[in-house]
Amino acid sequence: MSGADLQGALLAQSRWRPWEYLLWAAAFVLPWLLPSHALLVNEVAIVALFAMSLDLILGYTGIVSLGHAAFFGFGAYAAALFAKHVMPDPTVGLLFAVVLSAALGALASVTILRGSDLTRLMVTLGTALLLLELANKLDWLTGGADGLQGVVMGPVLGLFEFDLYGRTAASYSLAVMLLLFLVMRRLVHSPFGATLKAIRDNRLRAMAIGIPVVSRIAVIYTIAAAVAGASGALLAQTTGFASLDVLAFDRSADVLLMLVIGGVGWLYGGVAGAIVFKLLQNYLSAVTPQYWMFWIGLILVLLVLVGRDRLLKPWTWLGKSRSGQAKAANR
Repeated sequence: MSGADLQGALLAQSRWRPWEYLLWAAAFVLPWLLPSHALLVNEVAIVALFAMSLDLILGYTGIVSLGHAAFFGFGAYAAALFAKHVMPDPTVGLLFAVVLSAALGALASVTILRGSDLTRLMVTLGTALLLLELANKLDWLTGGADGLQGVVMGPVLGLFEFDLYGRTAASYSLAVMLLLFLVMRRLVHSPFGATLKAIRDNRLRAMAIGIPVVSRIAVIYTIAAAVAGASGALLAQTTGFASLDVLAFDRSADVLLMLVIGGVGWLYGGVAGAIVFKLLQNYLSAVTPQYWMFWIGLILVLLVLVGRDRLLKPWTWLGKSRSGQAKAANR
């Protein structure tokens, strides 16, 4: 396949399907049709963007991380501190948080260039724990265990005030999510994205054919950190609060669960996983407040043991059993 053919194939993959237009249109309309669910839509949009940022390094590059919340929390604190001490403009604060998170990602990328997957798990987890402890100790700046309070946001673009129902917050988060989704979609369906998949499949072979593996990993890790920082900034801006919870291990674990549920190596997997996880959490925590994590764990076990396709499409069991019977008869 020539370079032009490859470029054409990648562009074809990045083209939108009709169902995608319907999906995004429904997402933007939902907060206004159902104002009582606007805050839930806002939360889903934020965690979906966070999950997509992790998918860039896990699903497309094959880098496992247990501390991705480091960039999420860093972006949240950066946006909250900017709004409190500099200016309350949400878009400027968002850009500030993205730049700082990208810088942190570029610095942290040095730690994951060498070693095995287990080494990267420990290093990424250690990075998040270090930031968590720093945020706890620097209580004069971050508020410590009490959280950073008194964060007041101005209107989005100077026009749209944040309302109590959360409709403006949901629309703002969805708009940022869509913009970054388009950037990530173009990225993964580009020649650069193809090299990331080559690194994921076989790093040694990628190096042998001339792909600059080290620089590719550093770049994608920086981009993923910037997107995660944007999602954290959205959380702080739409809630007016930032606490140690944004840096906790639970947040890194939850986003991994979302990708397991939705599927890795597919940007919409982060979206699907976030929707399913947040809806299950919202429903199960209302029905069984003490045991909702048990049911989510049970669903996760079923996904792993049974398989996502067979669990979502039960009729595939019938086809599989028939093929097994046919093979037994041929013997």
